[in-house]
Amino acid sequence: MDCDKELDVSGLFCPLPILKTKQLLATMLSGQVVKIIATDPAAAIDFQVFSENTGNELLSISKNHDTLIFFLRKK
Repeated sequence: MDCDKELDVSGLFCPLPILKTKQLLATMLSGQVVKIIATDPAAAIDFQVFSENTGNELLSISKNHDTLIFFLRKK
């Protein structure tokens, strides 16, 4: 999937992956897509809740070994 920005929050735990994503989204334009790479197992639930609460669209979640990859479109 194409993305406008990429954010690697590997090694960080809640709430840092969400906070770093929120900071990056503040610099992006509406409709742009960010790819987020995380290793926190709780990130899957955290990003789903974040998406629901903020209106940003969670386009996909995938897992590759211990790494989670999210694509999120800014509202």
